[in-house]
Amino acid sequence: MNAAVPDDLVRRHHLTVEEYYRMAEVGLLAPDARVELIEGEIIDMAPPGNRHAGVVDQLAELMIAAVGQRAHVRIQNPLRLDESSEPEPDLTLLKRRPDNYKRGHPTRADALLVVEVSESSLRFDMKRKLPLYARHGTPEVWIIDVAAPRIHFFHSPNETGFTYTSSTPQPGLVRLQALPDIALDLTDLLNDL
Repeated sequence: MNAAVPDDLVRRHHLTVEEYYRMAEVGLLAPDARVELIEGEIIDMAPPGNRHAGVVDQLAELMIAAVGQRAHVRIQNPLRLDESSEPEPDLTLLKRRPDNYKRGHPTRADALLVVEVSESSLRFDMKRKLPLYARHGTPEVWIIDVAAPRIHFFHSPNETGFTYTSSTPQPGLVRLQALPDIALDLTDLLNDL
């Protein structure tokens, strides 16, 4: 008879970002592995479906056109939050940096807006990643649920979450918290889902 081991008795090894990169360097992680490091754990990311990819592409085009040279738009690349978390948001709006982030991934201090597009990961994004972004002071987070479809907006972070939250199935003109003079027209973003 096999007895189940309670989860709190299982020893876990929490990785640092440096250990995570070293694993990739020595071939323990495949070069094309779709993973991210969240609170010391390597998390598999689902491959993007059509709706997910289409929304990411459309939003990136809108964001790049709206912010121009005032901010840097990064698509599905790492954001180092601390020594044990380096998620790969679908879209990140960053402060401009002269090296365009060629000398190092952006950190939490660089992030102006993080966008996660959820097709099958809504629960994980809301329960695990959203609190992580809040604890690290990410000023604004959008979670786009392509299955519903619905956009959830969060800003004004604190240790327990975000003090401002809203959501809508029909987004319209949305102002960026970090660049309030810029508004994105998201009216058509959730169409055809």
